[in-house]
Amino acid sequence: MKSRVTIYWLVPLGLILGMFLVIPLFYMVVSSFQLDGSNQWTLANYRQSLTNPYYYQSFANSSLIAFVSSIVGLLGALIFCQALLALPKRAQERLTLFSNLAANFAGVPLAFGFIIMLGNAGVLKLLLPIFAEFDLYSWKGLVLTYVYFQIPLATLFLYPVIKKVKREWQESAELFGASSFYYWRRVVMPFMAPSLTGTFIILFVNGMGTYETAYALVGSNINLVTTRISALVAGDVYAKPNVGSALAVLFALSMIVVIGLSQKVMKQVRKEVA
Repeated sequence: MKSRVTIYWLVPLGLILGMFLVIPLFYMVVSSFQLDGSNQWTLANYRQSLTNPYYYQSFANSSLIAFVSSIVGLLGALIFCQALLALPKRAQERLTLFSNLAANFAGVPLAFGFIIMLGNAGVLKLLLPIFAEFDLYSWKGLVLTYVYFQIPLATLFLYPVIKKVKREWQESAELFGASSFYYWRRVVMPFMAPSLTGTFIILFVNGMGTYETAYALVGSNINLVTTRISALVAGDVYAKPNVGSALAVLFALSMIVVIGLSQKVMKQVRKEVA
């Protein structure tokens, strides 16, 4: 009886997944093999996606911004987690709650906030001369905006792990004459290596898939794969939805490859640590 009730509850969930995930994904894959307008079966969309320099430049730009923001986000999260451990427990709980909120604060509101602070007539630009030459509407501005939510997201994954690092390990290392740098390099980093690898992959995929923030901040001025897909699917002047579907399929496959390779790397790291 309980199993039947469980199945009945799963039916609405299955319908939602089917309408908003499975059916659009199926339609995207099918349309990627059809010509725009005529719906004839073809591979021309994939040939165009793979041979047009403008399209694979978008992959390169997205990868660069995602990589740099992931590295900076990872380093910032490590510093932030280390600072959290020096605070009282109640303060740690409040700041981790703030990290959870900041990790989900993205999209148009985040871009609007940065425009107010660092735009052409931003508050910080008017008050602090050091920001006078900073161009928010460039790839450096995108990296800075991405880092805002990459650091809190990395903190959510790294904070529980770094809490497991025992103070006795450092005391034992100091008794044997090890420096702080040696302790971090030979003790802490090997212990955290699987978590660092997994967190970096999550940050990288998150940076690659970011659309709303990038579009609200730079529009099509910077050639990113997410904004390029949007322009092809919903563009008013140069709309090619089937080519956009092919580009989206290639983007999804590249993310699957990245995640698959990361799983192998994480297994290898775990074996070496063990």
